Amino acid sequence: MNSYVVVIALYSIALVGISFVVSKSVKGGNDFMVAGRKLNSGLLFTTLIAANIGAGSTVGITGLAYRFGLSAVWWLFASGLGSIVLAFFIGPKIWELSIKYNLLTAGDFLDKRYSKKFKGVFSTMMAIGTLALFAGQLMGVAWILNVTAGVPKVIGVIIGAVVVTIYFAFGGLLSAAYVGLLKLAVMLTGFIISIPFALGKVGGFSGLHTMVAANLGNVAQTDSYFSFFGLGATIIIGYFFMLTPSFFISPGLVGIIFGAKDAKTIKTGTVYNALMQFAFAFIPAILGMCTFAVFPHLATQDLALPTAMKELLPFWASAIALAAVFAAEISTADAVLYMLTTSFTNDIFKTFIKAKTTDAELLKMSRVVTFVAGVLGVGMSLILPNIITALSIFYTLMSVSLTAPLLFGLFSARPSAAAASVSAILGVGVTLILTFGIQVKLFGVLNAQSTGMIVSLIIMAIMMVAFPAKAFKDGKREVEMESMSSSCDR
Repeated sequence: MNSYVVVIALYSIALVGISFVVSKSVKGGNDFMVAGRKLNSGLLFTTLIAANIGAGSTVGITGLAYRFGLSAVWWLFASGLGSIVLAFFIGPKIWELSIKYNLLTAGDFLDKRYSKKFKGVFSTMMAIGTLALFAGQLMGVAWILNVTAGVPKVIGVIIGAVVVTIYFAFGGLLSAAYVGLLKLAVMLTGFIISIPFALGKVGGFSGLHTMVAANLGNVAQTDSYFSFFGLGATIIIGYFFMLTPSFFISPGLVGIIFGAKDAKTIKTGTVYNALMQFAFAFIPAILGMCTFAVFPHLATQDLALPTAMKELLPFWASAIALAAVFAAEISTADAVLYMLTTSFTNDIFKTFIKAKTTDAELLKMSRVVTFVAGVLGVGMSLILPNIITALSIFYTLMSVSLTAPLLFGLFSARPSAAAASVSAILGVGVTLILTFGIQVKLFGVLNAQSTGMIVSLIIMAIMMVAFPAKAFKDGKREVEMESMSSSCDR
């Protein structure tokens, strides 16, 4: 058997074993969804960073750097900025509301703040988008197995789905938290040791520049490749509009925040997570550039990272590094399964189908939905072309539709359910029109999702002033809504 496969198989067994042990502490839906609200800052940090550094931050960024160079770091810079906002503004406030109203998901907040209908529409839309995100993680696993062992993409995707669904089904968020400790250790070790070997293979930074210049054969393209702004203003600005909000409004990340034991834990654990994102950004970028220097004609950019791990490192280091990549993909995949599971079981099934679902029934349903989501994720991963495309579908859909309703709804009692719905629908509509119809750039630099986001925020601002929530007209629900918007300011 291929030695790389043995390492990954042993690692997978360890993940399932830890999850099985942790599952003994999971007694109901509350434990499964919010870890009993007992995560300390260390566990919160490892759970968040494991969720945030996945296929996009590893295989995806390495692929971007392979094509565009150093400016690929903006993907994680934009993500890290979102984590800072989550740490100091969104996280503590929405966590206190989750305690006060026993909220288990971001959908619960939308229900409490706006209406069940808005919660249902958003949760359904997110379930579709989240499947694309899950598919992206499975594609990352597949490329690793393809390069290291020649495993066909279909089989690789299935293997990844089986591993993550089994261990996540055991313990939900609590399993993800404790398994995250092992994944973080393996991931950081593998990626850190890969950098000196990769640079050594190309003769250091000077050798890297020489080899890239020879491959490109153009001074201007080479300068762009080593520039922080090589991607161009449109793409970089687009990342901030797409990714920064996604990392403070994501239902998956909000759900993890709900599992914290107190507000101080949220600030500490989430800031550490943000700092790690900023620092980690350079690792896949350098690996992608080194891979282009040595292998400038790969069939697809998604092969850049597994190729680097296998070809630029000695076996012992590449085995650890590939296990690290596998850890990153699996770790984010379980966070995605968390979003899928909670969106359906709590936000759709319990809200609209069986309101009196017991805690034990919720746990059982969560596990069933986890396996169904695994099957659906496999199907979507075989349709989408690459990891960045899969992730962009999710991040765009989520940031354009949820940013305005969550931000305005969290800090003001004026926005109504109608305002939330209209802003989300029009924002997504504009994004779709500019993506598939009239392909123009606002101000010459803003892409479709950036423009859609701006439209959504403007529509929400106008409607909350012109058509404020009914509470401001007749006093109905005024006390409750004002309490939701100010309870964390006391």
